[in-house]
Amino acid sequence: MAGAVLKATGKLNGIDLDYLGETIEAIKADPASGMTKFRVTSSWQGQTRSETKVRSYVLGGQEIEREFQFRTDEPTELCGTNQFPNPQEYLMGALNACMMVGYVAACALNGIQLEKLEIETEGDIDLRGFLAIDPNVIPGYDTISYTVRIQGDGTPEQFADIHRFVQKTSPNFYNIANAIQLNSKLVVE
Repeated sequence: MAGAVLKATGKLNGIDLDYLGETIEAIKADPASGMTKFRVTSSWQGQTRSETKVRSYVLGGQEIEREFQFRTDEPTELCGTNQFPNPQEYLMGALNACMMVGYVAACALNGIQLEKLEIETEGDIDLRGFLAIDPNVIPGYDTISYTVRIQGDGTPEQFADIHRFVQKTSPNFYNIANAIQLNSKLVVE
């Protein structure tokens, strides 16, 4: 699967393929229309809890309002109140959700009807790094592993091509698999 090539029309796997095809063609004709900017604002809610709000995003230079929020906490054993998933669970969930969109859309583009799609992701963090107990221990993951379970009317070869395509095109797969630059600014009020 070399690129996003529309092989089906109508609606498949919940994806409006005609709209997707029009979007692909519009971005090919005007690459600036495909530029996006996403942002969130998180605020401390006490103890280890935080609330993250989504207000808008930018698509093709146009700001589009949205209104969402989600909360984050830590397990009780990590000084939290265990009310919400922790940041690592959201990180893995965000990776899975991003790849999920890729599998669903790529299958639909190739005329493959999905029956099942599940991604299970896991990773180990040594708390000695996070708690600054041992300076030789990193505070994050050495490796994140995931398993994709997929079922539908595609062939094993088609699913293998789509798997490689998702790894090549998923933004969150890219962001986690590659070092990206983080720019920070501290404002003391």
